[in-house]
Amino acid sequence: MLRILSYNIRFGGVGRERPLAAAIRKAAPDLVVFQEATRPGVVARLAKDTGMTSWASTPTHSVAYMSRLDVARNAWHRPRASRRAFLEIVLTGPRLRVFGLHLSAVHSNWTERLRMRELKSMLADIEGRSDGPHVVVGDFNTLAPGETLDLDRLPFRLQILAWLGGRSIRWRTIQTMLDADYVDGFRLLHPGGEGHTFPSWDPHLRLDYVFVPAAAAERLRRCEVLNGVEVVAASDHFPVLAEQVL
Repeated sequence: MLRILSYNIRFGGVGRERPLAAAIRKAAPDLVVFQEATRPGVVARLAKDTGMTSWASTPTHSVAYMSRLDVARNAWHRPRASRRAFLEIVLTGPRLRVFGLHLSAVHSNWTERLRMRELKSMLADIEGRSDGPHVVVGDFNTLAPGETLDLDRLPFRLQILAWLGGRSIRWRTIQTMLDADYVDGFRLLHPGGEGHTFPSWDPHLRLDYVFVPAAAAERLRRCEVLNGVEVVAASDHFPVLAEQVL
């Protein structure tokens, strides 16, 4: 069983290394995929404080990782149509691939179209690399079909941006994943659950996801949002923990 933690640590995690490490230790993951991890020194300290044996981070990319398992290789890939790179992590042994994503932010129809373009270009690249079992995790910065956005709970500046882009936002990015024959891990295991991951002090949005190919959905045994009191001070996102049969 492989335990994967997806975690947006906000602004590089600077100054919050201790609560972040405490949250990660409590989750006891084998592999952590970070978003907003642009401070390699923070990731190095978190790896040391949580007993991880390998890590990779760079100031030029949001996505980073650390692992207690052997990693055969890792690489950032930036498709031509994407503003951001995704991270490919190849574990040794079962040769499982984990892809970490962080799509563009802000809730509006314009940015939703941007996220769709980013995701489609990433999926085309992933398809050429995922010749076996794989998992796609990260902060997609968007809502799943059927989920709702309460604009009144957004900061005022974000309310204005949402209004300018059309108050009724068509959430299509996650549908793109589903149409590509992926399964939303949390929704698969918790059909009626909320799973809110953002913001940690007033959780009402599910922005962080774990996706597995539909053909291998039975391998996913757990997908939980870790929303305990101890993680509120660590970041503005709650982490998501998944367990996958190797």
